[in-house]
Amino acid sequence: MKGAAMSDFLTQFAATGTAREIGFALGRFGRQAVQGKLCRAPAWQGVVAEADSDFVTAMAARVRADFPEIWDEIEGLAEGLELPLAEVFAWNCRGDIWAGAPDGCTSVMVPGSPAVLAHNEDGLPLLAPHCGLVEARPKGATGFVSFVYPGSIPGHTFAVNAAGLAMTVNNIRATRAGAGLPRMVLGRAVLACTSLDEAVALLRETPRAGGFHYALAQAGNPRLLSVEFCGDGVSVREIAAAEAHANHLIHPAMAGVAQQVTESSRDRQARADALVGAAPLAILADHAGPGLPILRRAEDDPDDENTIATARFEIGAGVHGTVHVPGDPAPAFRVSVTGGELALTRV
Repeated sequence: MKGAAMSDFLTQFAATGTAREIGFALGRFGRQAVQGKLCRAPAWQGVVAEADSDFVTAMAARVRADFPEIWDEIEGLAEGLELPLAEVFAWNCRGDIWAGAPDGCTSVMVPGSPAVLAHNEDGLPLLAPHCGLVEARPKGATGFVSFVYPGSIPGHTFAVNAAGLAMTVNNIRATRAGAGLPRMVLGRAVLACTSLDEAVALLRETPRAGGFHYALAQAGNPRLLSVEFCGDGVSVREIAAAEAHANHLIHPAMAGVAQQVTESSRDRQARADALVGAAPLAILADHAGPGLPILRRAEDDPDDENTIATARFEIGAGVHGTVHVPGDPAPAFRVSVTGGELALTRV
């Protein structure tokens, strides 16, 4: 891990090398926040209490067998955090173990040339001062820039890789987990994909435990995809007109799946639907509508989530993205992929 540069907003850092070295860099980045704050939080304690359960050990066996490099990355993460591997793995299965895990988010998808993906990253407020943007260059694998939480592998937040694949990710609170792979491991595998078709095939063909919503687009490809998945199924829709997505399943094909729909998710979905057609960043900065707001800054948020960062990606021949302090139209970082070259800069 190279020397981390701290802005007033997010820590920007680089990670290179083998999967284990990438994981170790992520662990060193997050160690102080995880040991000092997260390990004391009820969310952590409730999740890691299941670390030795049959469900979690079965997921671990699947990851070791099907995605050994991601397992190596998680081992490196645990080493960097200086915490037991079983606990760190369980935390990276939190949404599979616990439908109410505190991972929120709102995405706005606008097809066109270029297409636009915009996203509010909502998470535990206690982690807000300790999150980062990693520029990762794994040995023999696809490089990427991703928002990262301390203690977590990448792939379940907003990100773009060197193949020009851009993603935003929303928590889905499906109440029945499948006998499959952890959703965050699947997200990490998607982040390594080099095409939209490869990413969709991965999610369709791999057994899944928990659920996510992915908005996916790729440089040089006109399609903008909305993907909902959980243990019970996968739905892929090509977006033909602007729409939004909060934290529950909305595709007609997933109507029969049991899920938790929180008041915040319901309100954010309704308000974003009403605002579709406005500038994506304006939608994500909204806090004026009825009900609970899209921009989440309240200390008493009922889901224990706050907006930590906002991202906007334009996807055309390349990818040009900005990362913002929530509610601020001026960018704090820029990220781009041009001709396979990945760059992250602080403004």
